[in-house]
Amino acid sequence: MGKKAVNVSVNSKETRGNHERMIRKFIKKTKKAKIIEQVRERRYYKKPSIKKKEKIKRAARLRKREQQKILKANQKRYRKK
Repeated sequence: MGKKAVNVSVNSKETRGNHERMIRKFIKKTKKAKIIEQVRERRYYKKPSIKKKEKIKRAARLRKREQQKILKANQKRYRKK
């Protein structure tokens, strides 16, 4: 048998044996890999139609946020000094 597939791992060489640093590094890696979010998301069943609606809302929110960033950048650019 070979090694198990590991999503996130932290070895003591990375953290120079400091256990507190190892825990912080592990937490950061799990957040970056979005493991906790996946667990929360998969905890309960969601109908495909609800998933689709949420995806559409998320996309609209991101589009709106990008437009706001562009507007803000333009306002900064043309601000009187």
